[in-house]
Amino acid sequence: MYKAIRLMVIASLATPLFMAAQSSNVTLPQDKGPSSINVSSYPPEQQKAYKLFVDKCAKCHTIARPINTTMTEPEWERYVKRMMHKPNSGISDKQGKEIFEFLAYDQKVRKDKNPSAFYKSLSDEEIQKLKAKQ
Repeated sequence: MYKAIRLMVIASLATPLFMAAQSSNVTLPQDKGPSSINVSSYPPEQQKAYKLFVDKCAKCHTIARPINTTMTEPEWERYVKRMMHKPNSGISDKQGKEIFEFLAYDQKVRKDKNPSAFYKSLSDEEIQKLKAKQ
C-alpha cells in the first residue's frame, strides 16, 4: 500500500516536470514562423484576449508555436488546460478560458480558411524525435 502511494506521489511530482521539458527546450517547426497576429479586425474582447495570450504563453515557449499550429477546438481546450498546469504558468481558470476562446476564435477566422499554411500539432513522440536530433 505504501509503495503504491509513494509511486503515485513521485509520478504526480514528475509529471509537470516532464510536461515542461517536452516543449520548452526544443525548437519546433512552428517556432520558426510568424510570431504575431494582426488582430485589429478581431472583436475587442478577442483583441484583449490576444494580449493575455501573448503575456502568459510567452513565459514557456515562443508565441509563434501556437500562432502557427492548427488544432481542433477540443485539442485547443486540452492544450490550454495542459499549459495551465505547468509550473509557474500563472494562468488562472478565468484566464485559461479567455486564452482558449481566443485560440478557438483565431482557428475559425484565420487558420480554418487556409489550413495548409499552418502546422498540425505534434504528438509527444514527434517532439521527442525532434529533441533527439537537436
